[in-house]
Amino acid sequence: MQEIEQDLINLGYQVFAISPDVAEQLQATKGKNELKYRLLSDRGMRASQAFGIAFRDEEMVRTYRESYRLDLAAYAGDDHHMLPVPAVFVLDTDGRIAFHYVNPDYRVRLPETVLLEAAKAALE
Repeated sequence: MQEIEQDLINLGYQVFAISPDVAEQLQATKGKNELKYRLLSDRGMRASQAFGIAFRDEEMVRTYRESYRLDLAAYAGDDHHMLPVPAVFVLDTDGRIAFHYVNPDYRVRLPETVLLEAAKAALE
């Protein structure tokens, strides 16, 4: 996203990411990774649920806790143990979803060129 953020802004888009992390965690992430786009907290997972990308997997929660030493409840400020499926949405000028990419495998990212072309097409 960082590589094409300015291209998206030049097209008239606002770029932001939504995460279940609390605002303090998001600020730390933003600073650590030198992110320019806005990070919004979906602490209660309402946005993720509305987009249909929220899920709960207790095995994954255990993996985060035991293998990565991460306490999801501390990051989310809640013990709902929900996570969002990684997703990208492009809205058209009427606020409708013109393009979406959803992949449960967080390691597979949408190529920047595909996102940029989808953003351009949504403006036509």
